[in-house]
Amino acid sequence: MTVAPDATERLMTPGEVAAMFRVDPKTVTRWAAAGRIGSIRTPGGHRRFRESEVRTLLDGLTSEAHS
Repeated sequence: MTVAPDATERLMTPGEVAAMFRVDPKTVTRWAAAGRIGSIRTPGGHRRFRESEVRTLLDGLTSEAHS
């Protein structure tokens, strides 16, 4: 899913997202390909992820784990 970035939104690399979830960056890329997390493609073809969306997903997973 490709979405135009908001000018104020920080974009994260797959490596940064992977570090937050404690998974391999390739796992993050697979999540994006499967539509589990939205991504933006740079002009060079690299994936970037909206920080707000990543944090929302992470918060949802951690709240599920504590329920």
